[in-house]
Amino acid sequence: MRAGPETRQAMRLALGTASALGLARFAYGLLLPAMRDELRWTLAEAGAVSAANGLGYLLGALMTAAAVRRRGAAAVFRWGMVLTAPALAATATSDAYPVLLAARAAAGTAGAAVFVSGGVIASRLAARASSGTPITVYFAGTGLGIAVAGAGIPPLGGHWRPAWVGLGVAAGLAALVSWTAAQAGEEASAVTAGRAHLRPLRGIALAYLLFATGYITYITFLSAYLAEAPLGQVVLAWTALGLAVVAAPALWSRPTTRWHGTRALTVLLGLLAAAGAAPAMAAPAPPVILASVVVYGATFMGVPAAVTAIIKANTAPADWTATLAAFTTLFAAGQTAGPWLAGLVADHTSAGAALAWTAILCAAAALVAAFADPTRNTPPGRAEKTPGGEASMRQ
Repeated sequence: MRAGPETRQAMRLALGTASALGLARFAYGLLLPAMRDELRWTLAEAGAVSAANGLGYLLGALMTAAAVRRRGAAAVFRWGMVLTAPALAATATSDAYPVLLAARAAAGTAGAAVFVSGGVIASRLAARASSGTPITVYFAGTGLGIAVAGAGIPPLGGHWRPAWVGLGVAAGLAALVSWTAAQAGEEASAVTAGRAHLRPLRGIALAYLLFATGYITYITFLSAYLAEAPLGQVVLAWTALGLAVVAAPALWSRPTTRWHGTRALTVLLGLLAAAGAAPAMAAPAPPVILASVVVYGATFMGVPAAVTAIIKANTAPADWTATLAAFTTLFAAGQTAGPWLAGLVADHTSAGAALAWTAILCAAAALVAAFADPTRNTPPGRAEKTPGGEASMRQ
C-alpha cells in the first residue's frame, strides 16, 4: 500500500526520535562499557550519567508546553533537533565527571523538546489521515538511530570520544533533513493555552511511569552482557534491536489488528516483560538474547506510541500539547530514577538484576493498564467509542 502524504511527512519527522532517543539516549548503552573501563566508573556512577540525561529530559518536558505555546510546535521541534547535535558532540570534549553529566543533561533537555513537539505534530498528522500510522511511524524512528549507532560504534573498538563526535554529526544531518517535516503552516491550532488532563488518564499515567522506570534498565543489561562479546555479536544485537523498532509499525498498525487503546498498551507491556526481559534472565545464551532483543525492540517504543494515541483519543486537540508534556514529565521522572536505582541494585548483585527490574516493573505496568479505562473518566463531548471499541475525537 502506497504511503499517504501524512505518513511520508511522519517518516521525515521520525528523524526526531532517531536523534533525540536513538542517538541521544540509547547510544549511551553502546558506549557505556568503554567509558566505564577508561573512567573507572561503578555501575551506580554509570547509572547516574544516564540519570543526568533523564533529569535533563525532565527539565525539557516541563519547559516544552510553554515553549510550544509561545513559538509553536514546528519551531520547538526544529531547534530541539539543532541543539541535540552539539550536546552530543560536547560529550567527547572532557573526561571530567561534571562535564559529562552536564552534556548528557543538555542532550536530554533538547531531546524532550523534540519528543513532545514531534509527538504533537504526529498526532495532528494522524488526525488528518484518520489513522494512527503517523504516530507509530514517528516513534519507530528511534530504531533508525539505534541501528545507525549499532552499526557504527562497535567497529571503533572502544574509542568513545570519536563515537560521540560521530553521533553529533549524525544528529546534525537529521536536523537538516527533518527541518521541513515540521511545517509552520500547521501552527494555527497549536498556539493555545490548553490544559493537561491527568486525572481522567491517571491509570494510564501510572502505567507509563512504571514503564519508564523499568524499561531503560534493559539497555544496562545488554551493554554489560555484550561488553566481552565478539564484535559481530555486538553489531548484530544492536542492529537487530534498531531494525525491530523500525519494523514495529508494520506489526502494530495493520488494518486487521482488532485491539487498540488500553488493550494494545497492556499487550505491549506484557510482551515486554514476559517475552523480552524474562527469557534473557532465565537463559542468557546468544540465541535467547537475540530473540529477546528483537521482542524488546518491537514492543518498547510501541508503548509511548500507544499512550500518545490514547491521549489523542481522550483529550481535545487544543489540550494535546499540555497533556503530552505532562505525560512526558512522568516518563522523564521514571527514566531519571530507574537507571540510578537499578545501578545501585546491580552493584550489590549483578548486571542481570537490571533484567528483573525491567520484567517486574513492566509486568506491574501491564496489570495497571489492563484495569485502566480512560473513557470512563473523560468529560462528555471529549471522546467517543467507535464501533470497533477505539476511542476517537468528536469532529
